[in-house]
Amino acid sequence: MLDWIQLVFLALIQGLSEFLPISSSAHLVLPGQLLGWRDQGLLFDVAVHGGTLGAVLLYFRADIVQLIQGLIPARMTDSWVDAEIWKFAVATLPVVIAGLLLSDLIETRLRGLAVIATTTLVFGLLLGWAAWKSRSNDSSELQQVTWRDAIVIGLFQVVALVPGVSRSGITLTAAMLLGYNSATAARFSFLLSIPVILGAITFMSAEWFGGAIPSVPASQLLLAMLISGVSAYATIAIFLDLLQRVGLMPFVLYRLILGSALVLFLIF
Repeated sequence: MLDWIQLVFLALIQGLSEFLPISSSAHLVLPGQLLGWRDQGLLFDVAVHGGTLGAVLLYFRADIVQLIQGLIPARMTDSWVDAEIWKFAVATLPVVIAGLLLSDLIETRLRGLAVIATTTLVFGLLLGWAAWKSRSNDSSELQQVTWRDAIVIGLFQVVALVPGVSRSGITLTAAMLLGYNSATAARFSFLLSIPVILGAITFMSAEWFGGAIPSVPASQLLLAMLISGVSAYATIAIFLDLLQRVGLMPFVLYRLILGSALVLFLIF
């Protein structure tokens, strides 16, 4: 059983950070590392991810309906194979395969402060470079991600399995480096989170039913899911507005400050 203060704090962190390019996994690990909290466990992580999944499904409900409708050909000459939804499926495959193969390594070796500090800095700089480079993409006519680019973004997403990288950050980085404007990159990144989060929930649920993960009270899981879901929905709306008005540089600056602070903490 988790401490209630710890539960509320971590659920709120998950909701606020899941869709921001600052790495939710790192922010879930850091409190335990810095404050001496015991690891909340993967089942808790799945519960709060369930809340964020609900938030993105609700916020992008119109886009999701459009994706599903794309499976139904409008004309006899159309093909369901050309539906955009398959691009998200293809982009998800690499992270699913890597997650299954590397889950033990990630959980035992890659959740330390040194790793998080390094990835926060390195991929923060990469995000900043992509954001600077994408200024020339604002007038880009690329409104829909191609098959090739969907695969490339999917391969980049694999790196986000390491805490501190940020799934949204690395997919935004990849899309902008490929020539897409921030709006198109953000849409693809958010919609791509749906199968990824759903896959994580399915995988962890299977392990939980198999008895591999200690049980957590249902009341705590439901509260954590609610907090993360509400805060995630608000974060999506605010982030998309900020993206259009001020861009990504505030998040790049935050990553550099956080990464530098962690390096100093490790040294001193």
